[in-house]
Amino acid sequence: MGLTQEKFAAKIGVTFPTINRWENGRAKPSPLAMEKIMAMLHTLGDRGKALLSKYFAEKELGL
Repeated sequence: MGLTQEKFAAKIGVTFPTINRWENGRAKPSPLAMEKIMAMLHTLGDRGKALLSKYFAEKELGL
């Protein structure tokens, strides 16, 4: 996506430490955060879908 964790966090309305916890598996995004993440990644087309499947299980995505 070309965003730092800080910029990505700002775009979806969370903090950098929150993004870091998600990436390290210490926490999971809230349903609202998942909606924002999915909306942002869907704008990237296939690349966004690949990122979603890489970082989130199907059950987290509601698939």
